[in-house]
Amino acid sequence: MTSSETDNTRADIGIVSALPIELGQFMDRCERVKHYKGGDFTFRGGRYDGIRIVVAESGMGYARARKATQAMIDAHTPKWILSSGFAGALIPTMKLGQIVMANEIVDQHGQQTSINLTLPSDEANGLYVGRILTADEMVRTVEQKKQLHEKHAAIAVDMESLAVAQVAAETKTGFMAIRVISDDMSTDLPSEILSIIGDTGAVRVGAALTSLFKRPESLKDMLHLRTNAQAAAKSLATFLDGVVHQLHDAS
Repeated sequence: MTSSETDNTRADIGIVSALPIELGQFMDRCERVKHYKGGDFTFRGGRYDGIRIVVAESGMGYARARKATQAMIDAHTPKWILSSGFAGALIPTMKLGQIVMANEIVDQHGQQTSINLTLPSDEANGLYVGRILTADEMVRTVEQKKQLHEKHAAIAVDMESLAVAQVAAETKTGFMAIRVISDDMSTDLPSEILSIIGDTGAVRVGAALTSLFKRPESLKDMLHLRTNAQAAAKSLATFLDGVVHQLHDAS
């Protein structure tokens, strides 16, 4: 491979997200966006004000996030890796669309990693800095969230950030976890979400149709969930604008 070809594959910043919707609005702001498949994952690359960005859509969960992160680093050698996407609030003050940045990430098995982030929280303006929990499964109910907060002292929960952080540490790549709240502590997520959304992030059409047959009102719940997801994705895209520029300038 020539040096020119190598330069064309490199990214300044890599972002790992589970679902296409999470980074969709951010990628809409990029130019010269290209999609390609790399193994089990979909990658999207583009230019953000001249900054080379690549996004890996890992699907849900620790194992898939770890593989996608390693694949991204092998192919694109970014200077920074971000774990970015949706998270559930574990404290009642957090609301839809607010941002969480991790200074520590833990899981349910005693693993943990600290992140050198000295930025303070600015809760009045919707920014929280603290511990994120990477859970084994989707956390759907308010009661589950209360229990996880009490046990792990975390302020938000996702399913991927610890895996991304570990691979970044192993490869000596800069890392940040930046999440947006897509579901708060005000209500449970609809029960159908556990069967409708597969590990890859794709909607299981058969399961969706079955849920509609069994509980027609689930359509209203799922449409409300999608509206919340789109609002969260817009908030995340706006916040990432500043982060991407600051990381690039610092590099």
